Amino acid sequence: MAETGHPIHKYLRSSKKFPHIWCAGCGIGIFMNALIRAIDRSPYTRDDFVLVSGIGCSSRLPVYVDFNTLHSTHGRALTFATGIKLANPRLKIITIMGDGDAVSIGGNHFIHAARRNVEIAAFIVNNQIYGMTGGQCSPATPYGVKTTSTPYGNIEQDFDICRLAEAAGASFVGRSTVYHTRLLDKLIDRAIEKKGFSVVEVISQCVTYAGRWLGLSSAVDMMKWQKENSVTVDKAKELSEEERKGKIVIGILADVERPNYHEEYAKLIK
Repeated sequence: MAETGHPIHKYLRSSKKFPHIWCAGCGIGIFMNALIRAIDRSPYTRDDFVLVSGIGCSSRLPVYVDFNTLHSTHGRALTFATGIKLANPRLKIITIMGDGDAVSIGGNHFIHAARRNVEIAAFIVNNQIYGMTGGQCSPATPYGVKTTSTPYGNIEQDFDICRLAEAAGASFVGRSTVYHTRLLDKLIDRAIEKKGFSVVEVISQCVTYAGRWLGLSSAVDMMKWQKENSVTVDKAKELSEEERKGKIVIGILADVERPNYHEEYAKLIK
């Protein structure tokens, strides 16, 4: 594919890796577009970035884009990313993870990357399910929802990924849906620029599995659901706990300054 004026055409490995594996209506493509736009707006070159992923639908994203990329093992994206940042601190490190990848098998790595405040922009595409392996329950699947692995309903409470990130020590925490593309662009920009561990939770739709269990039959229905069930951080403060129940709180949830791990490590070596 020849490069055109659209940024995405400069960064896709279109001659090698397409067609992609994502289902029609999947929200990961919206996120990929937003990420590419942010990188294109940034003052960095493509060689300044390293994109690291684990295993899952969203973790296939680095395969399709023309940067320094590493497709690692399940739940271990942040460990590989930490090693790269310490080995070459000038690089801008981005991790792409799913909800199961990041906070199930990768949960311990996620907590300690936040605690250490490693300078990584961590993007978690949350479709509330394991999409690649058959629609099983994930740590982000809501209580009571039927899935392949919970045919009588999920009896576990779901993680609030952003609250977990903030409590563990992340410097920047934000949440958007793929419906709210302007907000998503803003949060990605902020996460890339932040000097510390940044987390952006991206609420996305899985039409093939999550939509089936939630009774939403199309990507349009699922994105309408995102729109109608989202409230901004400021609006959420005006709501009672009961009124906030089931709502997606979107916006910047935390933005603090903390010592950066690779800089502290460099002082120790010196």
